[in-house]
This record gives sequence, structure tokens and C-alpha cells, in this order.
Amino acid sequence: MTDKAKKSAWFDESTSTPILAKQAQRLESFLAAVADGVIDESELQSQEARLVKAMKEVEPLLDAQVHEKVTGLLLELAAYDLMQVMHAMHKARPKTVFQG
Repeated sequence: MTDKAKKSAWFDESTSTPILAKQAQRLESFLAAVADGVIDESELQSQEARLVKAMKEVEPLLDAQVHEKVTGLLLELAAYDLMQVMHAMHKARPKTVFQG
């Protein structure tokens, strides 16, 4: 098995579109949290705890140069996710203006 075969894809090879969000939507923890259509405070805190745990597991494995690159990657991913949410909210807004 090649090294590439062992890795999970981060983006679609043909379109270069990130696919991590699609993969995240299949996580058991995500599916359980969104099952009722509402993310409550405890679900958000649980996700934060999983994130912090994963970060604490990975961070010590990175040398300074890779740490800097991964930090940049995480920042770009966070910005992308926020922009997607804002874009979706904007698209969902009513197109007409109340004339009351």
C-alpha cells in the first residue's frame, strides 16, 4: 500500500474542492448533534472538547515548520467554514423587502 493510499483525502482531486465538511457530516458525533435540527450548548461544548483533544494529540507531533503550515491550514479552514455559513445565511434571506 502506498503512502497516498493510507491518507484520507482533504479535497476532490478533479475539482480541488475541499471535502472535509462532507466527511465531517458523516461523523457519528455530528449526526447525533444535528438529529433534532438544533445545536445546543452542551453539544457545542462536546464538539469543542473533541477538537481540543485532537489538537493536543497532533500538535506535539509537528516540528516548528510543519506546525506553522498546519496552523495556517486550520486558520484558512476556519475562515472558509465561517464564510460558507455566512454565504448560506445570505442566500436564505428573503429577497423581498417588507412594504408594511
